[in-house]
Amino acid sequence: MAKVKKVFACTSCGSTYQKWAGQCSECQEWNTIQEEIIVKETPKEEQKNLWRKGTKKDKPHPRKLAQIETGKTQRRRTHDEELNRVLGGGIVGGSIVLIGGEPGIGKSTLMLQQALSLPVKVMYVSGEESEEQIKMRADRLGKSLSDCYVMSDTSLANVLMQAQLLEPDVLIIDSIQTMMSSYVESPAGSVSQVRECASEFQRYAKESGVPVFMIGHINKEGSIAGPKILEHIVDVVLQFEGDRNYTHRILRTIKNRFGSTNEIGIYEMQGTGLREVSNPSELLLSQMEDGLSGSAISATVEGIRPMLIETQALVTTAVYSAPQRSATGFDLRRLSMLLAVLEKRCGFQFGSNDVFLNIAGGIKVNDPAIDLAIVSALISSLEDVNLPNDICFAGEIGLSGEIRSIQRAEQRIAEANRLGFKQIFVSKFNMKGLQKKKYDIEIIPVAKIEELYNFLFA
Repeated sequence: MAKVKKVFACTSCGSTYQKWAGQCSECQEWNTIQEEIIVKETPKEEQKNLWRKGTKKDKPHPRKLAQIETGKTQRRRTHDEELNRVLGGGIVGGSIVLIGGEPGIGKSTLMLQQALSLPVKVMYVSGEESEEQIKMRADRLGKSLSDCYVMSDTSLANVLMQAQLLEPDVLIIDSIQTMMSSYVESPAGSVSQVRECASEFQRYAKESGVPVFMIGHINKEGSIAGPKILEHIVDVVLQFEGDRNYTHRILRTIKNRFGSTNEIGIYEMQGTGLREVSNPSELLLSQMEDGLSGSAISATVEGIRPMLIETQALVTTAVYSAPQRSATGFDLRRLSMLLAVLEKRCGFQFGSNDVFLNIAGGIKVNDPAIDLAIVSALISSLEDVNLPNDICFAGEIGLSGEIRSIQRAEQRIAEANRLGFKQIFVSKFNMKGLQKKKYDIEIIPVAKIEELYNFLFA
C-alpha cells in the first residue's frame, strides 16, 4: 500500500511545513498555508505508470563541456509572427511554455488558433471545455482542422498515455490547474497537484522532444496561480494581458531560456479570433483630434519594437482640499515625481489642481523615455494650449529638471519619421554620433524643461 503523508503547503510559493502556521516564513504571506494529503508512490506503482513505457532515451551521464555540440537546436516557426517574436524566433523542440492571463482575455483562443494553423500534428487537451465546445470555437475561427486532435480529460496519466500513442508534434494543455494525478489525493489546482502535473509534463517534453504549451490561471494579485516553482519548471513564461474594454491584447515575455525577455506581441480581438498587429503605432494613434490640449505623442520601445503612443493629461482646479492624482497605464509614483520636478525646478503650480493621466489605448508603459511627452501634456493642459499633432517626444526627466539620454534613440526617430511626423524632441546627450541627414524629420535637442517650454509655449 502507498504511504499516506500529510503536509501543510503555502499556496503562494509552494513551501511545505510539518504543522500549520499563520504566516509563511518564505514569502511572508498570511493565511496561505493549507493542509494537503500526498500519496507517495511505491516502486510497483511506479512500474504501472503506462505512459513512461517505450522511452528510448539513454540515461543521462556527465560529459565534458568541450564534447557537447551546439547549433542542433531547431526552431519551428509558426504562421503567427507575433508569437514567433515573443518565443525568440519560433517553437523549440522539447520546450515547455506557460501562458497566463485573466479569465476571458483570450488564452484559449490564442492556443486554439495556433493548433489549427500549425502544419504539424497537434494534440489539444482541455480540462475545462467539452470536445463539442472546442469544435464550435474552431468553426467560429474558421481554420483548417486536418492535423488537430482534440481531447477533453483531466487525468494526467491518461493524457500522457494518449500522447505516447498519438505521438503529436505539439501538445497543448488547457489548463494546468485542471489536470489531476492519481498519485496525489489533493484536489485539482492545489499546490501538490500543480507541482506534480507540471513536473510530469516537463519530463514528457524532455524525453520525447515534443514542445508543450500550458495555459495557467492567475490569482487576484495577477500572478500565475499555484506554487512559484511552476514558473521555475517551465522554459518560457508568457503573460497575456489587456483591457476588456479595448480590442487589442499584449503577449508579454516574462521568462525565456531561448531568447530575450523584453519582447511583446500585439493582437486585436475580433469576432473571428485574434488578429496580428504588425504596426501598433497606427492602431494607437488612429483616434487623434486636432486642437485639443493635454495630448502629446511619445516614441517608446517595447523590447526591440519601437512604437508611438498618445499620452493624455487633464489638469483642473481641485474641488476638495486634497487634490487628486490618478494615472491609468502609468506608474502613479513616477507621476508624483514629475509633478514635484515641475513645481520645484520650473515653478508650475500643480499643488491646488487635480491631475489625471491616461495612456491612450489601455496599454501599460514602463519606459522612462515617455517622461518628456507626459511633462509636455501636463504643461499643455495647465496652460490650455494644444500641441501640434506632427511632433513627438522621447526623453527621460531627472530630479534636477534635466532631460537625460535614452536607449535606442535612433529606432524611435526612425519610427516617427516613417509615420510622417515633422519634429521630435530628444535629449541633447543623444545627439552624439547621431546621423541627422538620413532622416526627413527635424530632430530638436533639449537639455532642460525650460528649453522645451520656450520651444512649445513661449
